[in-house]
Amino acid sequence: MDKLHHHQQQQQQLSLPKCSRQRCNEWIFRDVPSDITIEVNGGTFALHKFPLVSRSGRIRKLVAEHRDADISRVELLNLPGGAEPFELAAKFCYGINFEITSANVAQLCCVSDYLEMNEEFSKDNLGSRAEEYLESIVCKNLEMCVEVLQQCENLLPLADELKIVSRCIDSIASKACAEQIASSFSRLEYSSSGRLHMNKQAKCEGDWWIEDLSVLRIDLYQRVMTAMKCRGVRPESIGASLVNYAQKELTKKSSLWNPSSQTKIDLISTGHERLVVETIVNLLPVEKLAVPISFLFGLLRSAVMLDCTIACRLDLERRIGSQLDIATIDDLLIPSFRHAGDTLFDVDTVHRILVNFSQQDDSEDDMEDASVFESDSPRSPSQTALFKVSKLADNYLAEIAPDANLKLSKFMVIAETLPAHARTIHDGLYRAIDIYLKAHQGLSDSDRKKLCKLIDFQKLSQEAGAHAAQNERLPLQAIVQVLYFEQIRLRNSLCCSYGDEDHKPMHQSWRISSGALSAAMSPRDNYASLRRENRELKLELARLRMRLNDLEKEHVCMKRDMQKSHSRKFMSSFSKKIGKLSFFGHSSSRGSSSPSKHSHRTDSRVIERTCASTD
Repeated sequence: MDKLHHHQQQQQQLSLPKCSRQRCNEWIFRDVPSDITIEVNGGTFALHKFPLVSRSGRIRKLVAEHRDADISRVELLNLPGGAEPFELAAKFCYGINFEITSANVAQLCCVSDYLEMNEEFSKDNLGSRAEEYLESIVCKNLEMCVEVLQQCENLLPLADELKIVSRCIDSIASKACAEQIASSFSRLEYSSSGRLHMNKQAKCEGDWWIEDLSVLRIDLYQRVMTAMKCRGVRPESIGASLVNYAQKELTKKSSLWNPSSQTKIDLISTGHERLVVETIVNLLPVEKLAVPISFLFGLLRSAVMLDCTIACRLDLERRIGSQLDIATIDDLLIPSFRHAGDTLFDVDTVHRILVNFSQQDDSEDDMEDASVFESDSPRSPSQTALFKVSKLADNYLAEIAPDANLKLSKFMVIAETLPAHARTIHDGLYRAIDIYLKAHQGLSDSDRKKLCKLIDFQKLSQEAGAHAAQNERLPLQAIVQVLYFEQIRLRNSLCCSYGDEDHKPMHQSWRISSGALSAAMSPRDNYASLRRENRELKLELARLRMRLNDLEKEHVCMKRDMQKSHSRKFMSSFSKKIGKLSFFGHSSSRGSSSPSKHSHRTDSRVIERTCASTD
């Protein structure tokens, strides 16, 4: 009978994996045959009842329930962590010493809870030992907390119920916040004037944890970042961590990110990447410039490619629109992933970004305090941003214009999104329209006229105007307008060629004094323009006074010479010379020294009659 029992024991041990069997042989009693077999997730342990029931309340209850049947085999279903933590728990029951570390403490907490190895059944049990190590050792060290969180990925939801996850997350957030505070104090220094200030150029050493957190699974990483935000960790540090995490998770080997790969798209990998993108977008700090705008565009491309939620994409478009003035043309060139037969680039997304920028700019203008009008700067920051974005939009139009599938309506909606005062020069818009006309030669005359109405030919430079005047792709109406404004430009140049070379052309002065430019500006920029014009007029008046003094001196000298020579011919030439001079730099042949509102209306009527005749 003993031989049969011993043979069964050998058979049971043979069913163990080799490594587990070797470990068991080191600490299981060899001279006492086992009387209970524990099955854990495919692993089999030949053990003894007495050591187990003395520490584990769960096994004690199972044995007590089957006392009459003399239970010899127990299967522990869904034991957290599997066979490895159970082996450690069994060692503890046998009194075998082993080391509790950050790599096994989470498993020991969970398995001790499952096996009910608490103080109720035995003093100084495994549960209390693991809890003590977690509180006194792990929670005081950030790297160990991260390692424990990694172990908890396979122990959920029990690890959450035991508050292992929340304690580690709170510890990480508090440690990171304390590190940043200490780092901020280390960067304080006194300036030459004796004032205490923060040295922004000094390297911040408080963000070393960024690399450590990148190993966490996305759900736990999200909870850590949320806790850090609540603790007050700097937005720049949160942003740097998000960039680092995204670069690691979204550049792993996947057929989606490797177009050259011949394998089919891994739907599981795609789902994981979609979750990463959406989670990172939700975690983005609200502060501007917390992450590079190129990173936001990268997330937007990924969101479009992975078909993320509409809310995710709209959030990214709104964030990009709020700082579009620092973007580059390469950022805007978002490929059209979803529609193979459509345009090469995603024009609709760029249009929504431009709309977000325009709306954000208007709302910020309305909220500005009136005191900003007192600034003597030539342009307000928002106006400068408008000019940058208008140039960016014109370059974008030039890039997408050669696309044969680009419809006229999509091209025009991009060109018309920004307000009229955003473009001070229309050279970029003219260039983009010319490229579109060249690539779409089948456009009807009405479409070409509609397209060219976007250009303000008054705002073309001399070189662009000369090119437009000879451009056969433009409709006749546009060429007539170009020639008319070039004629005005030439006349102004001739009128201003004599005298002070610093005088502005008459046509430019007419545009400012007529209010055409200022009316298109926002109130803040209109006020700055008026202040600038007032300073220019004061300088002009000073120049005129100096010139008047010079003319008076010249008149005295000429009169003295005339009295000596008594020459009528000299007197006649002097009178003609005086008659040609004009203090305002304009021809006075029509009895007007400066352009009036009447002349402005007359010029407008000439343009209207010319345009009407060409239609």
